[in-house]
Amino acid sequence: MAGSTFGTIFKITTWGESHGKGIGVVIDGCPSGVPLCEDDIQKYLNRRKPGQSDFSTPRKENDTVRIMSGVFEGKTTGTPISLVVMNETQRSSDYSEIASYYRPGHADYTFDMKYGFRDYRGGGRSSGRETIGRVAAGAVALKILSSLGITVTAYTKSIGEFEVNPDKFDLTQRDTNPLYMPDSDTASECAEYLNSLREKGDSAGGVCECIIKGLPAGIGEPVFEKLDANLSKALVSIGAVKAFEIGDGMDAAKLTGSQNNDPFRYSEGCVCKTTNHSGGTLGGISDGSDIIIRAAIKPTPSIFSEQNTVNKDNENISINIKGRHDPIIVPRAVVVVESMAALTILDMMLVNMSSNIENIKKVYC
Repeated sequence: MAGSTFGTIFKITTWGESHGKGIGVVIDGCPSGVPLCEDDIQKYLNRRKPGQSDFSTPRKENDTVRIMSGVFEGKTTGTPISLVVMNETQRSSDYSEIASYYRPGHADYTFDMKYGFRDYRGGGRSSGRETIGRVAAGAVALKILSSLGITVTAYTKSIGEFEVNPDKFDLTQRDTNPLYMPDSDTASECAEYLNSLREKGDSAGGVCECIIKGLPAGIGEPVFEKLDANLSKALVSIGAVKAFEIGDGMDAAKLTGSQNNDPFRYSEGCVCKTTNHSGGTLGGISDGSDIIIRAAIKPTPSIFSEQNTVNKDNENISINIKGRHDPIIVPRAVVVVESMAALTILDMMLVNMSSNIENIKKVYC
């Protein structure tokens, strides 16, 4: 299976299946001397683990991480860091029935067409549990970025037609509700909406927004490795993500040039912008403003309503899916969005160190 490796210098390779023995990641290219312990990683994994609220799958997993290599006496050694989380409560029998048919909205059919075989136990590599490796590696990247004064913060911006009220936006409220919304009133409305959908055996989608603060101007490559292009690939590589936006996103197409351009000014010793319609990049390179990105996440495809599909004998059938599923993916995806954004930013910063001879002289002269 190709495509399980991400990054150029700070490079990660994830491995494992939903109902296999475990899930993990190998990080290569992490600099030595970074203080790192399992608690640094666990606090991020705890945000994505299942069974924490009525709005996540009832599957109970501790998702306890173990550092297997690359750390000695509390600091990274510069060698590959191997992280593993063992699966503890696999109930593969819940999925034995779906071996004979293709679930709507899942990768069952496409995996069969590609490989001629699929792990039907919870989706294998296409399961949401694959993101454990991303979050574990992202926790390391986030710690390094924090030491550089760079923060990466994601939250639930909307669920269905309900969206955070800008006038009530309060990031301190994000971690006080199970939907990770920085607006408690909208979170309450969304909870009622999700409960009504659950009673009907249905699910909902939504949008995660992520703000990256403190990134200096000049990060990103101007052609194929644009910062926004790489952030887009990173977020769209998350299984349930169906669209990516930066800055004004699709709304920019409705504006005129005079409305969309961000005026520059010189103030307090630096060049800055008076608006940020571009979302922090120009020409694929960071401009020093906040990077503002969004990921649109589809409704959970495993719903408890009757659906039409086809079995492996090409017969048209109706199904009712069993198992343990999230009624909404968005809240648990928030930390995954943070992680993928952090991995992208850190990797591109390391690549950028060789873009200017003066940078090289700072290290070697």
